[in-house]
Amino acid sequence: MYADDFISGTNKVRREEFQRMLADCEKGKIDIILTKSISRFARNTVDLLETVRHLKSLGIEVRFEKENINSMSGDGELMLSILASFAQEESRSISDNVKWGIRKRMQNGMITASGHFTVYGYRWEGDELVIIPEEAEIVKRIFQNFLDGKSRLETEREFAAEGITTRQGCRWVDSNIRKVLENITYTGNMLFQKEFISDPISKQRKKNRGELPKYYVENTHEPIIDKAVFDYVQEEMARRRELGALANKSLNITCFTGKIKCEHCGISFMRNIRNNRAKMSERGDKVVSWVCGSKKKKGCRCPTREIPDHILKRLCCEVLGTEEFDEDVFTEQIDRITVPEHGTLVFYSKDGSAETRHWVNTSHKDCWTEKYRAKASEERRSHPRCKNATELTAKIKCSACGCNFRRATQPSAELGKAYYWRCSEHTGCQTIGLREDILKELLAALMETEVYNADLFKNHIKVIYVKDKGTLDIYFEDGTKKSVEYIPPPRFCPPRSEESKAHMSEVMKGKWTPEKRQQMSELMIQMRKERGEHWKKGK
Repeated sequence: MYADDFISGTNKVRREEFQRMLADCEKGKIDIILTKSISRFARNTVDLLETVRHLKSLGIEVRFEKENINSMSGDGELMLSILASFAQEESRSISDNVKWGIRKRMQNGMITASGHFTVYGYRWEGDELVIIPEEAEIVKRIFQNFLDGKSRLETEREFAAEGITTRQGCRWVDSNIRKVLENITYTGNMLFQKEFISDPISKQRKKNRGELPKYYVENTHEPIIDKAVFDYVQEEMARRRELGALANKSLNITCFTGKIKCEHCGISFMRNIRNNRAKMSERGDKVVSWVCGSKKKKGCRCPTREIPDHILKRLCCEVLGTEEFDEDVFTEQIDRITVPEHGTLVFYSKDGSAETRHWVNTSHKDCWTEKYRAKASEERRSHPRCKNATELTAKIKCSACGCNFRRATQPSAELGKAYYWRCSEHTGCQTIGLREDILKELLAALMETEVYNADLFKNHIKVIYVKDKGTLDIYFEDGTKKSVEYIPPPRFCPPRSEESKAHMSEVMKGKWTPEKRQQMSELMIQMRKERGEHWKKGK
């Protein structure tokens, strides 16, 4: 026996007994399911047909007593779909009748019309709402903070610092605080049908934005907040909503906040501050720029890029006709700025006119001042930053094109892995590469040491120039020069094993077919005829 008590048949997800029955079917414990009627099995046509088809694939028969239908019969599914539609519409009709009764009670001002809903600050005693003093103090404090000019974010941080939590022990967040400020229940009055279920089958709940009438009932319970205070808070919230980020004094805003709009996603640009990696730049230790707010969201595909703050202010001065940027003048004259694409800004004045400005980001070029360039050059000489940097980095140069040699890793049959130094020019330079271990042996002999010494190399050798024929011109720190010949290592071929020889022999036998032999014989005869007497010499 599987029975769900007081649970709607329009959705099978919440029916625990129904799910248990299906699980037993999957385990092979059931051969036949007997049910009183289609409406007892399911009131959702889609769920019913999907379940019956799945059970049919498992070889399980479903019999409906009232309708006298067998799911395994030829016309069983057709009759099921027709009668299930009636069952679903019957459920919809029952839902409409229940809703009609609830709305009539709402019109009559019955407090329990929408059930015993949960509201912070109150508890139900029978059919009456009674104030919880401890929670009511928190509600009053939320309203008072808002009246004092504090933002919801400030209240959230204040409660977190003091360890104040919700009834469930969760942290107070912006959405919770906003719901408290917007809930008219705290005034001792009630507003019914703020939400409604749009479809009795899917049970989807929607916020009532004018689709259905709302019912306002006065003096239903003891208030926590005065009605006049509540109305003032709603007006203030509307005013702050209109101002946007400018109304939130807890944010670090400027005159550009909320005025730069992205034409691609309609979101305002946000100020972004990061550390300036070029500390020698004249702009200070921080880089300020403006980026589209959608960049903060996961999966952003906005094509716009950041706008440097100094370029934005320079363009504003051009539009306003001022030598220096003035926030007050900007606020008085500019209504908004839109960004249609990267490198383009459209300035809309409050008199209705619009001006377009184009710009190019030169921040990377600007940061390379002479002072910073000299410092970076010195750092690279003493501490090369490339991944495979050694004491040889930037010391080996190509005589043909003047480029530095770069270190590269190459598999080697002899060493397993060998390091080579090759010219960084990739467009046709024919200068030979240098294997690092042989180069170090050559340098050790040049510096008259048994083993190569990196410190000795750094202190005595200034630069090495490589010529295309393998000649190395080595310049020492004392101004002397020596030329040496670099002899590449002989090509190393590891001895082949007996297994490898046998394998290659089998491969060649497989390729050297009679047809291949005949083809090669004919080719050789043709070559001898063409060469004539010069065959042996050509050979």
